[in-house]
Amino acid sequence: MKVWKSLTGSGRAAAAALTLVMSLSLPAFGAVETDARRDATVAAVERVMPSVVNIGTETIVQSNDPFEQMLREFWGPYYRRRQPDAHYSLGSGVIIDENGYVLTCLHVVQRASRVWVTLADGRQFEAQPKFMGNPRIDVALLKLITKGTEKFKAVKFAKDDDLLLGETVLALGNPFGLGGSVSRGILSSKNRRPSLEDEPLNVADWLQTDAAINPGSSGGPLVNLRGELIGLNAAIYRQGHGIGFALPIKQVTEAVSEMFVPETTKSIWFGARIKSGPYPLAITEVEPGSPAAIAGLQKGDVIEQVDGKPPKSFIQCTEWISNSAKREVTLAVQRGGERRELKAKLVALADVIRQKLGASVQEMTQELAENFGYQRRDGLLIAEVVPDGPAARADLKAGYLLAGIDGRPTTDLLSAAGLLTGKKKGDPAELTITVRRQGRAFISLDQASVTVRVR
Repeated sequence: MKVWKSLTGSGRAAAAALTLVMSLSLPAFGAVETDARRDATVAAVERVMPSVVNIGTETIVQSNDPFEQMLREFWGPYYRRRQPDAHYSLGSGVIIDENGYVLTCLHVVQRASRVWVTLADGRQFEAQPKFMGNPRIDVALLKLITKGTEKFKAVKFAKDDDLLLGETVLALGNPFGLGGSVSRGILSSKNRRPSLEDEPLNVADWLQTDAAINPGSSGGPLVNLRGELIGLNAAIYRQGHGIGFALPIKQVTEAVSEMFVPETTKSIWFGARIKSGPYPLAITEVEPGSPAAIAGLQKGDVIEQVDGKPPKSFIQCTEWISNSAKREVTLAVQRGGERRELKAKLVALADVIRQKLGASVQEMTQELAENFGYQRRDGLLIAEVVPDGPAARADLKAGYLLAGIDGRPTTDLLSAAGLLTGKKKGDPAELTITVRRQGRAFISLDQASVTVRVR
């Protein structure tokens, strides 16, 4: 007997519905069942966590001990200093380039004398904390010191202002070297600044989230569910619960564009700023009278090639410009739908200072500072004075210290060149000069101001 013939119309419909439900609820033979736990949050964490690092710093505590200074003066290299006191701190960071560039907050590494970075897989590298941003922005860029050609997993940047109020965000870190830390929350505000002392929270600036920013996660990434970097974890509001702050990606990319330039990487003058982050590599600023301006670069130009090669990232683009042979670089740019080729001849910052002042200067190394009795951040050491130049007419000598120009400190070549490049021939420049004088029993550092006319 055929049972199906005895089913009514409604019965057959019910049987068909049951069959459909079973087919939807049961995987096909041989198929892999989808893991319900693997949602957008898990996928984002898997993408980003290999780029999250732990940052350890060592800070040497300097002290001004006259007795120790006297021993060093009289015994020189035969005097062995005691091991200085040191403090250690821990924070987090995120890799932004496959060649080992790491972003973190400036306050994590600002006073560090040594920095080392531990990756998610346990590898550890020492890092150079030489790309320091403006303290107002609180961003620092580190470079891992590697022995070979190691490549690293880099995070992807979100577009500027690609933020949704209320969207799910993830705060990641690697605090205290214990391994990855993840917290989830929502984007509570796109424009908030933490209070300074008794200042109310009413100034538009930072991102606010209720994702827990754990101690030691400062400098780590704040990402969206696409695994894109939307900010750097910076602080928590201690007077409230569930209020954390992050530097927005727009501020981060602006800071990187200011820090990572040929002027800081190779001490050469290019004079243009390139937008960091996602493509395109657009020129955002051109300094008047700079090599970039002389070459014809304009704000809004998009760099497509550097010496005939297309750069894959902002970091690579800047490195290629900095490392160009004979300091000459050919840039292919797009402007108004047209492709143009421009040639720029870069100039060493030391040559800019020498041309303007008639003196060769060099940045203070630790060895030079100890030999001449200065501190590393006191200024630039005058190595040579050109006869009949502005410096010679002001009676400056080799061994003097150029501590400032026009009342602004000159702690490196970039700061000094930047204060001089805008001056025309014959313009005055007020130089702050420090001279170390040694008497029979005492050593003094005398400071004076002299005004010269630049060449």
